[in-house]
Amino acid sequence: MQIGLVALLVLVYAITMRLTSSAIQSVGLRSSLNDLRVSLISKMVNLALTAVFIFSLCVVLGVGYGQLAVFFSSVFAVVGVALFAQWSILSNVTASLIIFFGFPYRVGDWVKVVDKDEEILGQIHEISTFHVIITRLTGDTVTYPNSMMLQKAVIRFRDEEEAKRHSQLLKDICKDDSDVTEKSKN
Repeated sequence: MQIGLVALLVLVYAITMRLTSSAIQSVGLRSSLNDLRVSLISKMVNLALTAVFIFSLCVVLGVGYGQLAVFFSSVFAVVGVALFAQWSILSNVTASLIIFFGFPYRVGDWVKVVDKDEEILGQIHEISTFHVIITRLTGDTVTYPNSMMLQKAVIRFRDEEEAKRHSQLLKDICKDDSDVTEKSKN
């Protein structure tokens, strides 16, 4: 009986891995995403599925719940301490999954991240596991964390010309504000 359950579990695991990888590949193709990004997301999902498979296999093989509880609580304690120390890494990896499936912007899009401290206006050069790389109009490169990209408002432009017009409009508005401030001081 146990051998049959193990065989069934292995079969379900193999089919699930194949279907999940195919689904991620089709989302990547449909959304015209970078192959590296698709590969990274696929690896993360496969790792999670493998962990579920190992847990299920232990249950089917009759490893006691007490033994499993001790093992997994030890592993989760160590991982929890490591992730608590680097909470931003976990949030950026999670944000990467959200960006992969639901982010309306792609590599090559011209965007502005609405940030009160600094204008981040440019073209998305790369979207990786931890950050989005934006190349500004000046040629500077900005590395922006994925978690922050989801928290801030992002404006998408049709092309480089529209982004430049928007940037120039902001400069003109700031110049007009500084002129008014100077006149009010005099």
